[in-house]
Amino acid sequence: MHLLSLLLCFLSYAAYHVAVAEYSVPRTLAELRSALGNYQVGSLGDLPVPPESQLSLKKTDPFSLCPTACKTLSTLKKSILSLSGTLTYTQQQNRYWSLQQLETSPACRVAPENAADVAITLLITEYLQCPFAVKSGGHAAFAGASNIERGITIDLVNLKQLETSPDLSLTKVGPGNRWQDVYNFLERRELAVIGGRVADIGVGGLTLGGEEVAANYQVVLADGKIRDINQQSDPDLYFALRGGGNNFGIVTRFDLETFPQGRMWGGMTAHPASTNASVYEAFENFASNPTQDPDAALITAYAYVQGNYLFSNNYMYAKEVAYPAAFREFTSIPNITDTQRMTTLTGLTRELNASNPGGFRETYTTATFKNSADLQLKILDIFRREVELLTDARGFLPALVMQPLTIPQIRLFRKNGGNALGITEEDGPLVIMNIAIMWSDPADDARIIAGADRVIKTTHLLARAMGLDHRYIYQNYASLKQDVFRSYGEENQRRLVEISRRVDPDRVFQDLQPGYFKLDGGNGGSES
Repeated sequence: MHLLSLLLCFLSYAAYHVAVAEYSVPRTLAELRSALGNYQVGSLGDLPVPPESQLSLKKTDPFSLCPTACKTLSTLKKSILSLSGTLTYTQQQNRYWSLQQLETSPACRVAPENAADVAITLLITEYLQCPFAVKSGGHAAFAGASNIERGITIDLVNLKQLETSPDLSLTKVGPGNRWQDVYNFLERRELAVIGGRVADIGVGGLTLGGEEVAANYQVVLADGKIRDINQQSDPDLYFALRGGGNNFGIVTRFDLETFPQGRMWGGMTAHPASTNASVYEAFENFASNPTQDPDAALITAYAYVQGNYLFSNNYMYAKEVAYPAAFREFTSIPNITDTQRMTTLTGLTRELNASNPGGFRETYTTATFKNSADLQLKILDIFRREVELLTDARGFLPALVMQPLTIPQIRLFRKNGGNALGITEEDGPLVIMNIAIMWSDPADDARIIAGADRVIKTTHLLARAMGLDHRYIYQNYASLKQDVFRSYGEENQRRLVEISRRVDPDRVFQDLQPGYFKLDGGNGGSES
């Protein structure tokens, strides 16, 4: 038994070190040349890559070799790199949604034209230990999420592949696409994929934050190799990519499950604030309906707009059916605006996009709880009290957004080996709440963010007292302070960490890419 234990320990040790060797990043110039040799780049002999002895000097300033990395990348492929002050750099900076992200200034921006360019860029940043960020659509609110001060930002804007499989069951989608690009492409073929509700949001961040739509991911891993990750090729890494964020590699293509889709019903109704009890009662009934119509989806928002409070209900119905019964309890409530119509998925997402403009300072934060109209009414009062303290902020537009997570939706999480979110059918139905606030003056950053945090803290205390709290934190709505991966449950968090150690033993995507949500809760960025 003793010998067997020793043998098992040895095999475990050997397997770990084989994995480390397999996925290790280049540490010497010879290793870098070897890794880059996979991509037919020019000789590094005359490039400004410092000898290994100089790399230890960077420890005093983690960004000290970033200008060297930018210069090296420019020499290897000048067309993909832009420096501060150039038109391309400025145009790419201006594509961020929030001002906090836009005001972050990297040493250079790299816009790869293919997955090989991504791999080359990653290998150079790893060797020179230059911190980097990766941007798909740039819709995160806080600074540093997909942009990086003094580092290198890898902007996937040029990776815009859109291609259906011969049997039309999959669509190959590059992360440089926005959802409206994907929907437009597929509508001409009367097809669709499950994606974002807002037209201008990027494909990458939303999908990696917990969407159940990718059958395969093309990923550049820490060792610079390009691999297809799916349930058959690497079930553990496939599991991790479904909710694991940016912690495992740079995804350069998503193969999304595709289905037939014609015209559909949807739109928005706006209601006076006095209808609050009716709106939340309708919401509770919709989310709890055991025979809930799988073609129906909605989001409810309570917002403060130019001195007035109002409700906005946004509806999507996947079939060409006018005024579907699934929304009848909502649409029977007196409204002040009604845009419901027969339209397309693109049309509906563009309508929501109009209420989600860029060019403002932004904050998001979130909580999850059991479905209850009574709790939602109490949260509305908490939200309104905080809003009243902030109405003098310039450009102030806060919204309290509720999205149902029904049991039929949760049931789909088990598909293809399950995902990392840690939610089961026994948890549902749930409500995902998003506090979304935009404003104009950086002088108001601290007090607005503090107000949003107080709403979340008080909501959790109240929900806990009512026996309705839930641990889950939806990554795409989370604030910088929130521990997303702890909310997935201890077992899932531990599994994600173990997978990360296997495919990224040098912690490239934990340490060298510091932004956004990290597996150990050490999130990177700044809210102001």
